[in-house]
Amino acid sequence: MTTTEPGTGHRPAMPDGTWRLFRGDGDSREVAFPPAPPWRRFDPEEPLPHHPAARPLPYLITSDEVDIVNAALHLRRPLLVTGHPGTGKSSLAHAIAHELTLGRVLRWPVNSRSTLQDALYQYDAVGRLREANLRRDSDDREPGIGQYVRLGALGNALVPREQPRVLLIDELDKGDVDLPNDLLTVFEEGEFTIPELTRLSEDHAPVHVQTDDPDTPAAVLRGRVRCREFPIVVITSNGERDFPPAFLRRCVRLDLPEPDEHRLRDIVAAHLGPDALGDIDDLLEEFLNRRATGELATDQLLNAVFLRKGGIDLDAESLLDAVLHQLGGAV
Repeated sequence: MTTTEPGTGHRPAMPDGTWRLFRGDGDSREVAFPPAPPWRRFDPEEPLPHHPAARPLPYLITSDEVDIVNAALHLRRPLLVTGHPGTGKSSLAHAIAHELTLGRVLRWPVNSRSTLQDALYQYDAVGRLREANLRRDSDDREPGIGQYVRLGALGNALVPREQPRVLLIDELDKGDVDLPNDLLTVFEEGEFTIPELTRLSEDHAPVHVQTDDPDTPAAVLRGRVRCREFPIVVITSNGERDFPPAFLRRCVRLDLPEPDEHRLRDIVAAHLGPDALGDIDDLLEEFLNRRATGELATDQLLNAVFLRKGGIDLDAESLLDAVLHQLGGAV
């Protein structure tokens, strides 16, 4: 690594003793870890970045994009947010929840094995049977069936409340091809049923099932959960697959473009402070050049700027390649 002098556009390179925590020489040593990037800190004494008690970073969005978000809020329709990785799709849900003081965001990360029932509720039949067998020869009462029913992210969002919850359905395009159609009925009716509870007698008292808040179970009457206010649903997609027309018709669509140079500078300043803008012209130029020929995410630029801000010389091509590697290419 080369060391540059102040005023030349780069920070001095970090001494090897600080930068090379791992040296690959086989010798054991105690090291003092430098501070982590703000988005990679996990202090148990501090609220998470998206916790209601935390003050999140400003969400950078244009006036036209704000209007589209508000259209979805007024229409009580899901907001389908598309765009390349790193354009802020998932963060939008947290920004909405924070500004409208709607509490913690409910998140359903979708993958190829995700099903609608997973998002609605889970019923632990095996646990209930095991508990029944353990209590068969004792005088203890078996816990009610509600102890074995836990609502998923979508199920929690549909619990009737005075204020809606924010639900993030993350990367829906990674799910099964039929999953968007499976969601249509729930979105249109704002309700679902739990068959295990519908089998109870008509005069059975409401069953209290487990929710995302362990101290606040939800009362479910005759197995039916129906929202009072339709949740604020933010659905993200990386554009890996097209959705059915019937699904698209029921969503308000927002496409987030890749941030230009001006927006990138604003993002860096929001995450790392205005001082971080002082010596990033070369990194920004390299990022934009590489993004023009292949997919890059904005957080990759933040990683590079964080290392530069810490005094690490990113002129080394191999290190820059590692931080700004293009997405979707060969691994």
